[in-house]
Formats: sequence, C-alpha cells, structure tokens
Amino acid sequence: MRPDILNPLFAEVNVLPGVGPRIAKAIEVCAGPLVVDLLWHLPSGLIDRNFSPNIAAAPPGAIVTLKIMVDSHHKPAVRRLPYKVRCSDESGELTLVFFHAHEKYLRELLPIGEIRVVSGRTEQYGDGIQLVHPDHIVPESEIDAVQGIEPVYPLTAGLNLKPLSKAVQAALERAPEMPEWCDKAYLDRQGWRTWNESLLAVHQPESEADLQPESLARQRLAYDELLANQMALALLRASLQRVKGRKISGDGRLRDAVRARLPFTLTSGQEAAIAEITADMTQPHRMLRLLQGDVGSGKTVVALFAMLVAVEAGAQAALMAPTELLARQHFATLEALLGDCGVTIVLLVGRGKKSERTATLARLAGGEIDIAIGTHALFQSDIEFADLAVAVVDEQHRFGVHQRMTLAAKGKGVDVLVMTATPIPRTLMLTAYGDLQSSRLNEKPAGRAAIETRVLPISRLGEVVDGVRRAVESGARVFWVCPLVEQSEAVDLAAVEERHAQLRNIFGDRVGLVHGRMKSAEKDSAMSAFAAGAVDILVATTVIEVGIDVPEATIMVIEHAERFGLAQLHQLRGRVGRSNKAGNCLLLYAPPLGETARARLEIMRETDDGFRIAEEDLKLRGAGELLGTRQSGLPELRLADLAQHGELLATARDDARLILQRDPELQSERSQALRILLYLFERDAAARYLRSA
Repeated sequence: MRPDILNPLFAEVNVLPGVGPRIAKAIEVCAGPLVVDLLWHLPSGLIDRNFSPNIAAAPPGAIVTLKIMVDSHHKPAVRRLPYKVRCSDESGELTLVFFHAHEKYLRELLPIGEIRVVSGRTEQYGDGIQLVHPDHIVPESEIDAVQGIEPVYPLTAGLNLKPLSKAVQAALERAPEMPEWCDKAYLDRQGWRTWNESLLAVHQPESEADLQPESLARQRLAYDELLANQMALALLRASLQRVKGRKISGDGRLRDAVRARLPFTLTSGQEAAIAEITADMTQPHRMLRLLQGDVGSGKTVVALFAMLVAVEAGAQAALMAPTELLARQHFATLEALLGDCGVTIVLLVGRGKKSERTATLARLAGGEIDIAIGTHALFQSDIEFADLAVAVVDEQHRFGVHQRMTLAAKGKGVDVLVMTATPIPRTLMLTAYGDLQSSRLNEKPAGRAAIETRVLPISRLGEVVDGVRRAVESGARVFWVCPLVEQSEAVDLAAVEERHAQLRNIFGDRVGLVHGRMKSAEKDSAMSAFAAGAVDILVATTVIEVGIDVPEATIMVIEHAERFGLAQLHQLRGRVGRSNKAGNCLLLYAPPLGETARARLEIMRETDDGFRIAEEDLKLRGAGELLGTRQSGLPELRLADLAQHGELLATARDDARLILQRDPELQSERSQALRILLYLFERDAAARYLRSA
C-alpha cells in the first residue's frame, strides 16, 4: 500500500485550483494525469522579465515588463478584428492587442486612467509598438510578482504556459516534506540539497545553467530516480532468484562432439560466455542472463552449448525467435551443427499440418524431443514439455517480459538466457536489464571479412546501379532497402514497389521484393528465393533487419539512410559481410542533411563496432527509443538523462546493492525512507515484493 505521505501527489490533477476538465485533459497529454507528473515535468527554458525599459526604449521582439497608464479602449467594428487598449508613459505610446476579447473583463482588468504593469513580447506594428495578449497584467503594487525569472515548460495543443505554470506551482505546494533516503555523506560530497529543496530549485531556475542536466538540483533528482530504479531491479532479481532453481550439469559429451564438428574456432568471448552460462546453470537458483553480441558475433553457437548442458543432464531446452523466418534459420543452423550427435531437434511455428503438429506435441510432452525451436507458438497453452530446463529468448527487445516468463513457466526453475543482437550501451543495460547478469561478445568469428561503408547523395543513383550491375555479373547478391511501402504524398521518398519495378526493367526477373504488407508465406518465399540464389537483388523494407542470413550477399544499398536510426542502419549493414567475402554498404541520402543525420552517417562510415554505435546513438537520441525499453516492464525515466548521468547510474547501482546486502527487508530508518522512494517513482511491484518477503 502506498504510504499516506504520498497521497497528495497521487491525486488527479483536477484537484488543483484552476484545473478544470479541459485543462486537466491537456495536462494529462502533456505531463500525465497525476499531481506527481507535474513535479516531473521539468522546465525546458526560461523567460527573464527583469528588463523594464520605458516604452520608447523597448526594442521589437524583446520580452519586457512595462509600467503604463491606460488611456482608452477601442472595441472593433468587426468581430474578427482585435480589441485594442491604448496606453502610454512619459516616453511614448503602446497598444495592447486582444483577439476574441471580452470587453467587460478587459475594462475591469485595465481601467482607464490607472497604472498597470504589463509583461510580454513586443512587436513592431506600423510606426508603433504593441503587445499581443500580454503574459501578465497586474496593478503597480504587484510588480514584484511579475519581474524575475519565469520557467518555460513543454506544452501541447490546447494548453498555454500560464495555466500550466499555475498547476505546477500548486503541485509544488502539495509536495510533502520527505524523509532523506540518500546517504548523508554522499549528499555532502556532491553538494546536493534535500529532495524538497532540489525540486523547488529545478522549477525556479535563475539562469540557463540551472536547466542543464549537470546542475546540482537536476543531478539530485536524477539520482533519486536512478536509485529507485536500481533498488527495484535489485529487489526483482532477489525475488526471481528466490524461486527455487535446479542444478544442471552435463557430462560434456555432446558439447565435445559439437565442438569437434565446428568449421571454426570459438572466439575468446564465446568461450568466456559459455563458461559463465555453464557456471550459472550449476547454481541452485535460476539463471537469468543477457547475452549481448553484435551482428555476426556467434550468439547462436553459445546458446546451443547452453542447451546442450540441459540435454546432457537428461532435460529439454527451447529457443524462441521473434519471426518464423528467424526460427527456421536457427533450426537449420543448429541442425547442421548437431549433425549425427544424437540430439532430437524440432521446429514449432504457427503454420503446418495439424496432424504433424499434434504428433510433435505428443513427442515433446513425452520427452522424446531434446530441443524445440519456434516462435511465440512455443508458449501457447497446448504446448507441454516433459522437463524444460533452459529457455533461450532471441531478440529480447521484440518480446515482452510476460512472454519470456510464460515460456520459462513451462518447466520448474527454468534457466533463462536472453539474447540480443542490438548492442546495448552500458548505462541503458543497467537501467533496462539490471535484473539480469550479462555476457558480452565483442569479437567477430575468424574469417569474417570487413564491410566498407560509403555515403553518397541520391543524385549518384545511376552510378550505384552501374556498380550493382557489375557486381551481379560477377556473382554477387544485393540487398536494396527502401523506407516506404508505397508512394507517399507527404514525404518524397522512393517507394519499395516503385524501386522494384525500376530495377526489374534493368535486371529482369532476377529482382525480388519483400515488404511488411505481404503475407508471411509470401515474405518467406521471397527471402528463401534470395537465399537460394534464385534472385540476385532483393528489394525490401526493414523487414530484413532481423531474420535472414545469406552469406553470399555482399552488397547492401540503403536509400534515404538519413531517415534511419543508427541501430537500424547497423542491423541492416550486418546482413552482409557474413562470410569471408568482403562486404559493401552504400548509404544514399537526400541533401540537405540535418546535423543529427549527418552525425549518424559519419559514425556509420567511421566504425562497424556495434557497441560504440549504440553509445553514440544514446547520445544522439536518448534512451527513449533506443531499445524499446517499454517492453522491459519498467517505467520510463523522467528525470535522468542516461547520456549525462552515467556515473550517477553506476553509483546508484552500487548503493542499491550495498543497501540490500545490509538490510534485505528494508527495515532501518533510511530503508523506510527508501520504501517511500520506491512508491514515489511508481516502482510498486518492488514494494509489493517487500511486503510478501
């Protein structure tokens, strides 16, 4: 149950004065439905209203605070024209302009013959100066309330700054005095103030420096959020590890047989990952490990060795892939590696004959099948395992936690190995996957050729086509990626269908097509034809990002590369250079390039290191879109900037680990404050775990 101290913050925003249904709805869109959401809605800029010249000295386009005499009101003859109020001071005249005005209200607000203080942005109109809808109009006695620094907040349609600022101020007044959950010595070293003082400071900036992530107040609040996140992850890990696991230890015979069959030598990273996974599986608690590897780093082989440990121990293993094509690819790869080792492996996907599926399910439930490869079909209710010991989940960011856990629930104390081909920056990994141990594959298998990346304007398309023709004549296969499926009137991009038609005019029926609007069977057929060499050029959308491995493909052409994110470009590029043949990636862009797009393409040209690319992507885009973090089951970060607060994250993780080592049930005085912190940042699941422990 949420602590009573937080109840004022978890009320709906319509409890705040001046927040009616219309404004409440707009605030919900902009910040969120609760009072606490307004606390996390931080200023993005500021307005300095200290500039108080006379009218004659007020430059056009400046924000000014003026002391004026109200001279006259002028109601428009036509309703669509503005209402005007003539004003003056000793230096000159000023016009206040109001559209859709209410005369009675304005005459009460601006009585003729009285002095008022107005503030807003000046405009030049003809020979005079005017203020359109001044931000503030107050009596002279209230000038101190207008002058000063005013925060500017991100807005949404239907919401103006004034009502939002008032709502934020009202939310701040509801913020209770919080107990201190941070270590006092650490606070003093950092120079941080209390939570309440820091919250007020971020909403009352005095300079542009106060808006930056490195300001002391923002650092403090970011650390609070990161600490709550790391506490929740640490508690989740402890909770999962309390679920009784099983010690799984094989005799090594199958692993030795497969190792002898491998046409390559395992990298040191693969050997290290295998050793870490094997050690996890021998522990009495469940394995929860993330295997990170760049495209082509050899994750599948590592996963196979993990599954073989289970089979050697007389149990079963499963591998779940996000697409049927990728599942089929994994099946083919593993079947080839296993050969005649005596391991029974099957493929379970959505399509297939009912009789065959029924027979396969019976064999699986009876323990006749050692390894099952499939899609989400693996966790359907009618699928039973005799003794599932290891579940491998490929491309984790495409599955929710619920799906992963449902598969794990198909057995008792199932060890879980999560694989991702999306290199994850360390900071993002600690935030989204802090409940998992991690292994990283940094090396590419021996014999993999390098990929040359070139960046060209789309105006050189003719040269690219000529180069592709020469490559195809020499036996090469080509991916050609376009961003759209059909012609768009709004965005002038080459449609995949149009490009396919153009290339067919040049290369004939050796050009294939695949995009997201095709049926699964059609997509699989097109990709299979390309893999088999029936077509030389596959024109596609990003559906090929995951799920097709064609070692003979050596050229990747990406049109309008400026429209893609770094991670996506890297994934696409990884579709080539998967053999000992040199790969080429051509990034075609439409000038002019924006600063961010130019930076992306330059990074792609400089390096093929996926982990460096991921770090740069984090800097350019932030964490919000990088990995699909919503699927991690964790709330989004509102205050912390992972690109700026990486050191704070590491400290928060260490702090959380030390706190739980000393006080696993959070019973001390500081720990009681930490319980409030968990609820404040809506880590309710972790708090509920504490109650059940």
